[in-house]
Amino acid sequence: MPIKRSLVLLFVLFGFLRAETLLAEEKPLWELGVGTAFLYLPDYRGSDEGRFYFLPYPYLIYRGDILRVDKDRISGRIFETDRLLFDVSFYGSVPVDSDDDPYRRGMPDLDPTFEVGPALNIILLKDTRDRYKLGLNLPVRAVFSTDFSSVHHQGWVFSPRLNFELNDIIAECGVNLGLSVGPIFADKDYHDYYYTVDPAYATPSRHAYSAGSGYSGSTVTLGLNKIMNSFILNAFVRMDFLEGAEIEDSPLVTNNHSLMTGFTITWVFFKSAKRVTTGPH
Repeated sequence: MPIKRSLVLLFVLFGFLRAETLLAEEKPLWELGVGTAFLYLPDYRGSDEGRFYFLPYPYLIYRGDILRVDKDRISGRIFETDRLLFDVSFYGSVPVDSDDDPYRRGMPDLDPTFEVGPALNIILLKDTRDRYKLGLNLPVRAVFSTDFSSVHHQGWVFSPRLNFELNDIIAECGVNLGLSVGPIFADKDYHDYYYTVDPAYATPSRHAYSAGSGYSGSTVTLGLNKIMNSFILNAFVRMDFLEGAEIEDSPLVTNNHSLMTGFTITWVFFKSAKRVTTGPH
């Protein structure tokens, strides 16, 4: 797989790789390993077309007093309380070759995008035994496309989420569950990038269309993970629902339901001797 596409897929993985439990306990200050991901991703939300991907990736955890590097976030304790955490949110999307997508054929290719921005995490409810947690995640991300020679801003996305996490879904099984649900809102620039059809690219089967800003659909994500000695297993499935979305009438929205799914295996082969106490956040 080309290095450029691999870098983009790593951004996609940031939102799904979770292996921490909710229990307050001592853990290594840092961990280092490697992993392999098997993914199925749609070309874009609302597309009938999708691809399978195989991706090796590095694994790095650092649990410092100030800086924390986790699978899906970078944060600092200066922004953290028992119920609030202010951190950085990442996401990304793969490039699309319009010649491979019958609904985009003749239109410009889509460069890969990456998204980055602040996120406020609020714990709404948690078990006194640290077995479950309900939280609200409020990320605002700027979206950029790149051909790896230049970068272009493609708008903004706001995607509030209710996140529910449950440890040991069946007693002593060691399998942890995560469930996330929420809407997506995006500005005109973001919708333009994926869903607008300029008159020059209109055909008898693809009418011209100008996207606006607003509601961009909703998502539901279910994830499972289990730690087995030095190995971490993760599986996830995400469904996007575009009924009632601002861009539902775009000729490039060929399916009101999009599926993204994947499975990862991570091998942690180095851990620091120094240990630190972690807690739920």
